Amino acid sequence: MEKLQPPQLVVNSRMLYFGWVPADPKAAEELVPTGLRPLPNRQVFINQYQVDSDEQTSHFGAYSLTYLGLDVADLDIPGGVPARWWTHYINSSEQMNEFAKRVYGVPTSSGTTELELIGKKLVATTYQDERPVIRTTVETGPAGDLFVRAHLRYITKVGGEFVSGRYPAIGHCADPFKVTKLEFLDPSHSLYALRPKEPLEVTWGFYFHNAAFAYPGGLEPLTSEEIRRAQGR
Repeated sequence: MEKLQPPQLVVNSRMLYFGWVPADPKAAEELVPTGLRPLPNRQVFINQYQVDSDEQTSHFGAYSLTYLGLDVADLDIPGGVPARWWTHYINSSEQMNEFAKRVYGVPTSSGTTELELIGKKLVATTYQDERPVIRTTVETGPAGDLFVRAHLRYITKVGGEFVSGRYPAIGHCADPFKVTKLEFLDPSHSLYALRPKEPLEVTWGFYFHNAAFAYPGGLEPLTSEEIRRAQGR
């Protein structure tokens, strides 16, 4: 099979995307490499989503994905959205895992994500080795008036160097939206360092019935000025 090449487009994905304050800020911070700094509250993000059919992607095919990481300081995109560092990327598609690791330097691993919506209750569960490792419960509803248009900035390392990818995304936000429970189910897993404080403190979030986004065509190395700023110099 021919290797996937950027850019790649996905439409009409069912997507849960939000952030929170971790229970163990020091453990979370240790997942951020030297040269980047987390936000003062050590804010963590998660995206759990499903792409249900091949027709929703340019070449990825149907897949599910959960990714997590920490927001990092002083590399915001216009509009004040912080840049983000991936710590985990759990994908059901080995083809996409190979692509994301090779092109973007993403820390990929295998697993599945299931989003189940019953009435106004959404349950998103992430599995590895057929065991649930994360479960999110949300109160939500139909698409509301808020429409998100954004570029999200993810920092990765390719060939030992920091690079920046800008990922365009659009979608109607479901209304209402409230994360009622976030469970990290395996204390032995490295994910457990990102578990939320109690009571749960969600800092932002959305559920999209039909999010669209792209993996960009090129990556930009961080400039020397951006590296100095990221390091607080």
